[in-house]
Amino acid sequence: MKKWKLGLLTAVLALSMTACSAKETAAPEATPTPTPAAEATATPAPTPEPTATPEPTKEPIVVTETFQSLFGKYDIKAGTCLSDFMISNKKCNQIITEQFNSITFENHLKPEAVLNHQESVAAGDLVVKFNNTTLSLLEWCKENNMAVRGHTIIWHSQTPDWIFYEDFDTKKDLVSRDVMLARMESYIKQTFEKLDELGYLEMFYAYDVVNEAWMEDGSKRDSLWLKTIGDDYLWQAFYFADKYAPEYIDLYYNDYNEQFKTLTLYNFIQTLVDEDGNYLIDGVGFQAHLYTEDNLETYFTTLEKIGSLGLKVCLTELDVSLGTWQNVKMATEDNLKAQGRYYYNLINGILQRVEEGKVKMDSLTVWGFADNLSWRKERSPLFYNMLYQPKYSFYGALQMKEHAGFAEE
Repeated sequence: MKKWKLGLLTAVLALSMTACSAKETAAPEATPTPTPAAEATATPAPTPEPTATPEPTKEPIVVTETFQSLFGKYDIKAGTCLSDFMISNKKCNQIITEQFNSITFENHLKPEAVLNHQESVAAGDLVVKFNNTTLSLLEWCKENNMAVRGHTIIWHSQTPDWIFYEDFDTKKDLVSRDVMLARMESYIKQTFEKLDELGYLEMFYAYDVVNEAWMEDGSKRDSLWLKTIGDDYLWQAFYFADKYAPEYIDLYYNDYNEQFKTLTLYNFIQTLVDEDGNYLIDGVGFQAHLYTEDNLETYFTTLEKIGSLGLKVCLTELDVSLGTWQNVKMATEDNLKAQGRYYYNLINGILQRVEEGKVKMDSLTVWGFADNLSWRKERSPLFYNMLYQPKYSFYGALQMKEHAGFAEE
């Protein structure tokens, strides 16, 4: 890799629902089990009742671990996503700074947030410009000593169409391959240059260069990146990122439904090499949008298969909804206990495989922490309820088995 010189509640609901608003909504064709990506085509899920007290106890539960202290024993950063609401909310600030030491922005490093149309037209080239919200989030991370995971550069969604057209005008023709390659290179180069100029680059330890480019049937997702550049646009993206990113920032491919794309990802990753056979990529991000009735052994098989390539494999957007994709369950006591057990077994299995050397992982990111902040809030997928009280899932993920919803012995 080329080295570089180191240099809640009403207002949040609308915002948090946009966090992953562009996630894929097509059900996988080649799998017998529907998956979280297909949720928009399913029958609308019932909205669970808020659970004010997820676990009745006679005495307060003593918690001696945090996510960052637990994962730190395995040299894994504990991450969550971040929005401008969260940095302005006292309770969110408290939870984030106590529990996590890695941040992924929900929306404010995505293409539509950093590519400026007016200035691109004036310059005749794509212009990366961070808006005030992005800058405030970056500054908050710096003040709170947070490591940052960049998300994302090349994506089919939340990317303005105008970047693919002549004179950045969608009424004109699509640009040629050569022009779009030049724009891609400029976009990637500027992303790292701007962060360096602003004094934020050294906070970044990883960047999702490409997001969600493959379908479950093994085909490339249709996008204007593919249409303008061609089949090698993915290789080109990593080539440019490898060229301009500092060596200390790991470059990632990130995707959802990873357990249904295992062979596709395994084969694809091996194509991302330079002329000398060296990887242009450092790791693979698994979004890990799971359900409490998903098969964990299948998931662990995927982790080990991709891990066998020798690259890092990190969970980047973990949440665990109740039930299945077809049948979302209500937030009853029994279902919340099942969620606690699932989180316990999932995290336990991951840490075990890290310890055994089967998987190289240096970060594990949860897509939020409280249900009311989640893009899937009606599915109760996270660690805290709507009143920011810990659920069984909190204790399960912290490996506190006695409080994670298992039957008392």
